[in-house]
Amino acid sequence: MAPALGLLLAFLAIGSCIAADNIDLWPMPKSVSHGTQKLYVKKDIAMSMVGSMYSDEKAILKDAFQRMVDLITMNHVVDGRNRSLVLTCVNIVVHTPEDELNFGVDESYNLTIPTTGEPLYAQIEAQTVFGALHALQTFGQLCYFDFTSRLIELNSAPWIISDAPRFPYRGLLIDTGRHYLPVRTIKGVIDAMSYSKLNVLHWHIVDEQSFPIEIPSYPKLWNGSYSYSERYTMSDAIDIVRYAEKRGVNVLAEIDVPGHARSWGVGYPSLWPSDTCREPLDISNNFTFEVIDGILSDFSKVFKFKFAHLGGDEVNTSCWTATPHIEGWLKNNHMNVSDAYRDFVLRSQQIAISHGYDIINWEETFNSFGDKLDRKTVVHNWLGEDVAPKVVAAGLRCIVSNQDKWYLDHLDASWEGFYMNEPLKGINDTKQHHLVIGGEVCMWGEEIDASDIEQTIWPRAAAAAERLWTPAEKLAKDPRSVTSRLARFRCLLNQRGVAAAPLAGYGRASPSEPGPCVRQ
Repeated sequence: MAPALGLLLAFLAIGSCIAADNIDLWPMPKSVSHGTQKLYVKKDIAMSMVGSMYSDEKAILKDAFQRMVDLITMNHVVDGRNRSLVLTCVNIVVHTPEDELNFGVDESYNLTIPTTGEPLYAQIEAQTVFGALHALQTFGQLCYFDFTSRLIELNSAPWIISDAPRFPYRGLLIDTGRHYLPVRTIKGVIDAMSYSKLNVLHWHIVDEQSFPIEIPSYPKLWNGSYSYSERYTMSDAIDIVRYAEKRGVNVLAEIDVPGHARSWGVGYPSLWPSDTCREPLDISNNFTFEVIDGILSDFSKVFKFKFAHLGGDEVNTSCWTATPHIEGWLKNNHMNVSDAYRDFVLRSQQIAISHGYDIINWEETFNSFGDKLDRKTVVHNWLGEDVAPKVVAAGLRCIVSNQDKWYLDHLDASWEGFYMNEPLKGINDTKQHHLVIGGEVCMWGEEIDASDIEQTIWPRAAAAAERLWTPAEKLAKDPRSVTSRLARFRCLLNQRGVAAAPLAGYGRASPSEPGPCVRQ
């Protein structure tokens, strides 16, 4: 770290720093300084790991570096003549050998790009390989193909960037219970998440309409899929998790119980209260909890993230009282339907804990019986912005996804609203801030599929990504001041093959007239 610090002090001393407002990086790093010199990036720029304690046995860095090189060329032929000040190498120093991705992993990094040295090389230093991945994303945003020189150029060097995320949980939900999403589409979402430094893919896998995933312990469950071809094998799930891990993205699996589960009974009808009243799941049947246990047991072999999401929202208990055998069970156990709802959630929590998970539940569970929730529970706020302060005051952790600001299926929710939504709003005790572990934008799937998911997510999700990554003091007070920077990031997404919609208009908008990308 000492050489980078020395370069930074000398750099500041000669007054060559330019205001951060002129920096076209998204999300904005924690600390940035730069100069005015143009560098050229060697066509076959190399990666080295001199001084690193990380062996890269899984080729996480090697593959990420090659992806970055492919992205900065943008499929153009780099055939210009070599110039002076050519950056020949990126040396990556990772200070720890571990490469297990999970919640709270150190994602910080330092990136230094000097203008002197022979050979001339960039230096990345990070505590973990996952911090180094973020550094490569930042480096890639600094490079561009120049149509005059026909070379990859890097302007405004030297660069000194020190960066770390504001929140450890920066999520995006996708929903394959309402519309099937091909594996390739899911991987495309993961790629775009990595570009904007989001780090949790919340996979709402099943819902009342469809159960598309294979569960080896209960193989008839995916009889509830929409069709024979709209399914995911366990090998598909493993592939998605590994793909995400190599990009620094965790995968959070959700089963939403006891409601949102009608599709379960297609393969196992005894999970329904009756043939005519099919959800919530039958609380009186021990088989219901055996199936939940089997699902979470199978999940624990695939989804290695610290958390499992158990849903718990929008539970209409009328089927329980309308079904004689369940009504009798309630009476025998001296319960009303509110007691039964609580019992179901708490019993499911203990099953998840037995498989090594901490639990996430939607906020209705907290609103109904917050004092009874397991202390490992993370409450997922979605209904209103007044819930998070109550959750942390109770000593529980919280994820913020208030629907009026961070629901991507709300097409009238503007990117400005996504940017300005503050997860810590209303939490005045700074000692409670750490209990808000982050936030998540939600792409519910009722009205999207593979044909339009990307333009519905992006660039609005990127606006929230900066809110979750960048230090609070560096966030814009007025979103209009970041419009041009976000517009350029949106164009970068388009160049990388991501169908991000224009900023102008509401979500999933189309260009209104001919013109350059940045003015849409």
